[in-house]
Formats: sequence, structure tokens, C-alpha cells
Amino acid sequence: MEIIHNYIEKNKDRFLEELFELMRIPSISSVKSHKPDMYKAAEYWKELLLKSGADKVEIFETDGNPVTYAEKIIHPSIPTVLIYSHMDVMPVDPVDKWDTDPFDPQIRDGKIWGRGADDDKGQGMMHAKAFELMVQTHTLPCNVKFMIEGEEEIGSPNLGKWCAAHKEMLKADIILVSDTSMIAADIPSVTTGLRGLAYWEVEVTGPNRDLHSGLFGGTVGNPINILCSMIAKMTDENGKITIPGFYDDVSEVSDEERQLLNRAPFSEDTYKKAIGVRELTGEKGYSPVERTGIRPSFDVCGIWGGYTGEGAKTVLPSKAFAKISTRLVPNQSNEKIAKLFKKYFESIAPGSVQVEVTPLHGGQGYVCPINIPAYQAAEKAYTDVYGKRPVPVRSGGSIPIISTFEEILGIKSILMGFGLESDAIHSPNENFPLEQFFNGIKTIPLFYKYFAELNKLS
Repeated sequence: MEIIHNYIEKNKDRFLEELFELMRIPSISSVKSHKPDMYKAAEYWKELLLKSGADKVEIFETDGNPVTYAEKIIHPSIPTVLIYSHMDVMPVDPVDKWDTDPFDPQIRDGKIWGRGADDDKGQGMMHAKAFELMVQTHTLPCNVKFMIEGEEEIGSPNLGKWCAAHKEMLKADIILVSDTSMIAADIPSVTTGLRGLAYWEVEVTGPNRDLHSGLFGGTVGNPINILCSMIAKMTDENGKITIPGFYDDVSEVSDEERQLLNRAPFSEDTYKKAIGVRELTGEKGYSPVERTGIRPSFDVCGIWGGYTGEGAKTVLPSKAFAKISTRLVPNQSNEKIAKLFKKYFESIAPGSVQVEVTPLHGGQGYVCPINIPAYQAAEKAYTDVYGKRPVPVRSGGSIPIISTFEEILGIKSILMGFGLESDAIHSPNENFPLEQFFNGIKTIPLFYKYFAELNKLS
């Protein structure tokens, strides 16, 4: 630990400046005009990993955004760790809700502020700097490979194909990922499950043009009104999703596992206060922890139509739109759910409108066993740094590519996240505590140490 601590203390200002340079690149994968920024980010990662100690770094083209790949192979007889991270970030809208420019990173109140501070530039940088630390201090006990992609925030539509084409190059014993969160700054956790995802855009069309709401209102169907009514029918009074067949593949978690899940520290009052709500909602018969960890959910992620400018305009709009997602549990097929939603949503539309459902992206859920060497290595590493054994948790979030890795590469992933709920990922004022950033750099080399030791014993 002393070697790790001393190296971080000597280089921490440089580490932060290198992270800030990466965060200044507006690499928003969902906005086509930012395509050049994706290549700028890929080049930055290439130079960073070369300086950090990689022997080989290459930028690969895909059908979408590039992938930066790097490796340092010490010897074929020792374990190989494949690091996965992503260089793309979410859009920054609404910009007026940010306290500072989202692409001008700042340090305030012991935190790094800016888009990508946590998700995933900050957490990805922890791995680059931990790798550098081990190389420079001659303590690297494993072969290391890096795979930094540019489309995670849009569902990684091209990475699976790229992995299949480079399966031999990507051979490894474990995939190590830091793109998740801990329960709290003083309660470490390892994410052992992720929910899947299915995501659509829906378009509801009524009259062939916008109409005067006084002359036509009350006799012509309003697409926005109808869209809202259709969305309201997607869940019942008990919080269950009404799509026929939706729950067919949902396996019920045992009472024992539910009890273990609910042992994770959780204060409903603190949770509500942190997000500014007075009460929680969701599927009846399940705790908040269970609703986000082992049960599917349905959400409208955006809705628009008609006049949204300043002042009033009495218009009956021609069209209404929404972006809708469902989070799925591991046994559910996102492709099957995508078809079920489309069929049901179109079936409940009245004759006064036409409905078009367009699937955008999706992914399968993932579960990692806690009895494999990689999990045990992560557990020991967290315990050394935080003084507590990490709690295994199932996250409500989705990283669709993780299940794809297992399917295509045949490799399990360990999700060693260091983010916190308060980091506001995907929201204005995203941030990442400095302490968590540096604790990540301390913990990751210990994972390598224990993973190498446990593989010798197995």
C-alpha cells in the first residue's frame, strides 16, 4: 500500500489534469455533429495509454464510432485482465441547469465537476493511472488489455460485431469494468447484477397539419392527449406493466436472496431527501431496493409535441412523440420485449391517430457469481482500502454490452464501481468526489495483486 500511496501523492495533480483534458472533449455519441470529437477522444486515449506503459495501442474503426485498444503482455502464463471503459458521454441538456460549463471541468467542495467526471471518463482514467502506477513501480502481476469504446451511451450497437471480429485479440481471464456505483462513500459494494434494457421512440400522428384548437378542439383527436392516455395504460394501479406476456420470463427471486438484498444499508428517508421527493412509488409488494435490482420497470424518458415556445399559441398539434424505455431482469429478452411493446402499444391506439414505434436500442441483463476468483480479488481489494467488506448488490442500471461480452467472448465481467448516487450521472452538474477517484486508483492495483495470487492457487 505504501508504494501505491506514494506514487499517487507524487503524481495526483498530473492525474487530474490528464482527466480534465479528456473531459474537455465533448464526445457526445448520440449527436452526429460530435463525430469528430469521438475521434479526438480516441486519439487522446491512444496517447494516454502509450504514456501509461502500453506496448501496443491501436484505434480501430467500426460501423459507428472508433474503439481504442491497448495491451501490455508480460508473459502468456500469467492471468490477463481486459479493461473495458467508454469515451462517450451523455448530452448536457438542459445546459441552463449546469452551474458551470459542462465541458470545462472544475474542482469545488472536494469534487470534480463536469460531464464525464464519473461516467465514465473519471472511472476509466482510474484504470489508466492504476496501470501506469503498476508499470512504473514494477508491480504489474498480470497481462493487461484495454478496450475503450465510443458508443456505450447509445447502447454499443457496433461493439459486439467488433468483438466477434477480434475475438482472438481480446482473449482474457476476466473483464474489469468501473462504470457503476457504490452504496455510499463509506460502504463499498460490488455490482453483481445489471438489468437489461429495451428503448423505443414513438410517434403519434393525428390531423395532417397543426390546427386551431378553438375551431377543431373537442372534435379532432389531439395526439398529445392521446399519447398521454396511451402511456397511462402501460402500468396498472399496482405498478405492474400491462404489456401482455411481459412477465412471462421473469424468474422470481427466492425469499433468501431477497433477504440478503435487503441487508444492504438503505434509508428511505435519506434516499427521498437526496432526490427531493416526498414519497416513493413502484411495483406493489417489493421494497425500493428490490424494485431497482430484481424487478423490471417502465419509464417515459422524454415527451414532446405542439407549441413549446414562449407565450401562448392555441394549437392542436399534428404530432406527438415520446422516448420510452423498460429496464429488464436478466432472464428477459430485450428483443422479445421490443416486439411485445410495439404490438401492444399500437393495439391500444384509437382510430383517430396513427402510431409508429421505432426500436432504438436494447441489451440483456447480467449476473455475476460471487464465488469466482475475480470477485474474491475485488472483495479483498475493497476491504484493504475501505476497511470493510464490499456488499454484493444488483444495480437497477444497464450496461448492455456486458452480457454481449459473455455471449461473444465467453468472459465474465467484474463491475468494480466507485461512483456515488450523488454524482448526478446523465444529469446537469455531474460530479465525482476526489476521494473516490483516488481510492479507485488505490484499489485497482490490489485487485490485480489478489487476482494473480488466487489464480496461482486455483
